[in-house]
Amino acid sequence: MQTTARLRHVILRPFRGVGRAVAFLATGVLIQLGVLLVMALPWMLFVPAAMWAILLAVLVPLTAVVLAGPLVTAAQHGRFRNRLGVDIPSPHAGRRPALRAWIRTPAGRRQLMYHLLDGPLLALAAALVLLMWGAAATAVSVYAWLWLVPLDWRLDHPGYTTWAAYVTAAGLALLYAAAYLSGALSRLDTRIATVLLGPSREEQLARRVDDLTESRAGLVDAVDAERRRIERDLHDGAQQRLVALAVNLGLARATLVDLPEDARRVIDEAHREAKEAMEELGGLVRGLHPAVLEDRGLDAALSGVAARAPLPVRVKVDLPSRPSPTIEAVAYFVVSEALTNVVKHAEASRAEVTVERFGSVLLVAVSDDGVGGADPAGGTGLAGLAKRVASVDGTLSVDSPVGGPTVMTVELPCVP
Repeated sequence: MQTTARLRHVILRPFRGVGRAVAFLATGVLIQLGVLLVMALPWMLFVPAAMWAILLAVLVPLTAVVLAGPLVTAAQHGRFRNRLGVDIPSPHAGRRPALRAWIRTPAGRRQLMYHLLDGPLLALAAALVLLMWGAAATAVSVYAWLWLVPLDWRLDHPGYTTWAAYVTAAGLALLYAAAYLSGALSRLDTRIATVLLGPSREEQLARRVDDLTESRAGLVDAVDAERRRIERDLHDGAQQRLVALAVNLGLARATLVDLPEDARRVIDEAHREAKEAMEELGGLVRGLHPAVLEDRGLDAALSGVAARAPLPVRVKVDLPSRPSPTIEAVAYFVVSEALTNVVKHAEASRAEVTVERFGSVLLVAVSDDGVGGADPAGGTGLAGLAKRVASVDGTLSVDSPVGGPTVMTVELPCVP
């Protein structure tokens, strides 16, 4: 039983999936016959003799094939998808360009090369393979054809059975050869069409970069939205509870005058801890996403940062309109972290923040009169700022000679 199954597997293996391959080749021949019919139509209607007539008979149908190039490409894509299950992506991202622009693109020229050169050659090979299938089927069924021959002929040719056996064996060999060639030609056509009818390697990489850029922008927006949600929850939830707790402890300290000294000390300590927790939580909320940034924009938010700094900070914000929330958040945190670095490392006596918009670029500059020597690779927090700026396709540069001054410039993309 197992031997029979293995033998059947070996015998029928070349014919597995061959029906789809044959249908695929036949459909390709039909499409190319349509193209050939268009090219041969003038020669079927009249025989040009003059040179101008010959040129007209060649150029007019060629122009028609070129103009019908996108339709022929769509038909070929459907052939690969429906017959082989191979989905060749369109080389054009989004909508297909207009016909004139399509002809000028590298993808359009590759498609025309397939329709006018590779396609006809492959269709010719497919036609030969299909003829091989027909010859093989005829040879294999030769005994059936012999039954249609008159009996007198068979009696006059007693050796016909031997010759029929030879023809049948040749037909079986042709069947296996046709099955192999059908699969090989289908695979060859698929490889060529993937290169000529689909996007090139450069176009795939460019499309991949666009997809990654779009997904990264969506991720940055989602993270920023989640940060704002956490800020609102802390501000409206935990922070309000701490305020209520501090108020209750303050009332208890003021009204309960007959408490023992130890109990009063515990209440005082708890009241102080509650106020410190409120201050820490307020700083955390401002670090996540200050409410003033969302309500009143960069000018008010940066003015608040400057007011809390332990050194004089001059803020100048000149924006005709508000940028996107994500760009606003990045600009705010860049300035906040930069001023923190100035306070910790620069030994400066003053600082200046300038935010301006030039077309599609939001320019943020933070300068100080400190000792200089700031290096993004030196662990001063500038490396983290550079990564945050790069997350929105921005650029960060630092000019900080030893002895100062230090100027940090950030350019953020901002759609006008």
